[in-house]
Amino acid sequence: MTTIHKKIYLVSACLMGLCTRYDGHLKKNDDCIQQLQHEIWLPICPEQLGGLPTPREAADILDGDGYEVLSGKSRVVTKSGIDVTDAFLKGAEQVLIIAKSQNIQGAYLKSRSPSCAVSGTIGVMAALLAKNNIPLKEF
Repeated sequence: MTTIHKKIYLVSACLMGLCTRYDGHLKKNDDCIQQLQHEIWLPICPEQLGGLPTPREAADILDGDGYEVLSGKSRVVTKSGIDVTDAFLKGAEQVLIIAKSQNIQGAYLKSRSPSCAVSGTIGVMAALLAKNNIPLKEF
């Protein structure tokens, strides 16, 4: 009997069509779903794992990137000025725990997100995963 071992990937839950996006709108990405169709994928939303609701006020990293948030040199603040850095850090740490416990092969992440972005300003969770040598792909 042959055993087929599938790879396991983290994926931004919003890319899979789950209602986790900050504004509550769906942002399903068919290209991402197609690429993961023969693999095992675990949907994650670091902002929800950090305790933030959906919908929630949009937030951005101020004066830096995810690496600087991790080192305490930058903050994540909502459009109205509320500091949500602790929630972003907690969510990123929760995702890393999942990644380490499941032998994750990589992560498929949402672009232009203060948690998940890979290009441009890297997000908080993406920076933490990168620091832990987890390959990242952005959609």
